[in-house]
Amino acid sequence: MNLKSARHLVNGSWHTAGTARDVTDPGNGSTVGEVAWGSAGDATKAADAAAEAFDGWSRTTARHRADLLRAAADLLAERRDELAHTLALEAGKRLPEAQGEVDFSVEYFRWFAEEARRATGTISPPELQGRRHLSSRKPIGVALSLTPWNFPVSIQARKLAAMLAAGCTVVGRVSEKAPLAATGLFEVLHDAGFPAGVVNLVHGPSREITGALMSHPAVRAVSFTGSTGVGRQIMASASERVVRPLLELGGNAPFIVFEDADLDAAVEGAVLGRLRNTGQSCVAANRFLVQDSIAEEFAQKLGARFDAMSIGHGVPDGGAPVPDLGPVIDADRVSAVQALVDDALERGARRVTERTSVPGEGAFMAPTLLADVPDDALLVTEEVFGPAAGVVTFSSEEEAVRKANTTEMGLAAYVWSSNPKRGWEIPERLEAGIVGVNDPLPSVAFAPMGGAKQSGLGREGSSLGLEEFEEVQYVAWRP
Repeated sequence: MNLKSARHLVNGSWHTAGTARDVTDPGNGSTVGEVAWGSAGDATKAADAAAEAFDGWSRTTARHRADLLRAAADLLAERRDELAHTLALEAGKRLPEAQGEVDFSVEYFRWFAEEARRATGTISPPELQGRRHLSSRKPIGVALSLTPWNFPVSIQARKLAAMLAAGCTVVGRVSEKAPLAATGLFEVLHDAGFPAGVVNLVHGPSREITGALMSHPAVRAVSFTGSTGVGRQIMASASERVVRPLLELGGNAPFIVFEDADLDAAVEGAVLGRLRNTGQSCVAANRFLVQDSIAEEFAQKLGARFDAMSIGHGVPDGGAPVPDLGPVIDADRVSAVQALVDDALERGARRVTERTSVPGEGAFMAPTLLADVPDDALLVTEEVFGPAAGVVTFSSEEEAVRKANTTEMGLAAYVWSSNPKRGWEIPERLEAGIVGVNDPLPSVAFAPMGGAKQSGLGREGSSLGLEEFEEVQYVAWRP
């Protein structure tokens, strides 16, 4: 595999058209590779190739598509360690988390290899003798897969596996901040035997590349993961040509801890839910809503866990142990998260964590926990996307639900309670597409992924993920 150069893949061939930009390791600033920097013309060529390949690919059998997806899953598993190492370097991930991301990507290809053969239709009873009414599913057309840097392999895998299973051809664009392992995923698909033009990839300035792809007449669907602001722009662009949008956007997940919860388990869940991928996850626990009777004990225990975490490069040298926490993606992210912390402190919040020291080089930030955070602090109202969080108190179920839902976002939410009644009833009242009850990592390939309100449209994963890239065709037949 060539994991040092993120190249374009167009019509089955690899290209380095355009200039090249360095890809850097956020843990130490070193160069780990380069990304080909293309243009709107390269995007158009990729869409042309996908359009040309669509007719043949869309008419292949579901069994054939399933076999190729299984082959891709096996090859991805075979190349797991190499891909994970590159992913850890370019995205600042801890190596075990990078390995887990590749493993999760394998599961999406395995799942959709099975789902490819389940795209069934219906035959309705006729009202007139001899007439037949049939409904079936067909691939929608050329689909776009536009993905961010925080989980560059698994998010791309979730989209590509569904698109290909449905019979769509694909053009992908990945973030220039972490393009190497994601390009390696496209190389896996190429080597697994997908025909020329079925899977295409182009790199370059996001606005220019996306604009060229969205205006291409063959493009019929776009799947985007990223900020709500950019998602709105994608949706507006999609409306111009009636392109189907699938949007997984920003989050502001509440992590609700009731006084009957197993407090130690809730603290451990909070560590994982907040600090996985150094807090850079759209489904991360963004704000801790804790019942007032246990709020101080929860804050002290969680703050101690934050302070005790080791911080360092995700791929340590010389066999040293992997740290508990790696860097964020770049220095700008450090500044953005720190600004949210400073705003909360200025509004009267109290610092619980004591540690401030971090390694001397790289985009590191000490995990920070604040208590007594007011409801209007930016640390509560905005997506943090980094290793910081605040504790907000509540006194009743009604107040907990009200505070949880006081946001435009509705991607994920978490509930911690030992009361089964609460475990069933509270999620039903939360305005979120995903709810983890005593579970900080609810995502699986066979369950739907998506949000409510300003957190997006549509669902990925599960059988619903296949339907996003299919059209239903109805046929009335008089033999």
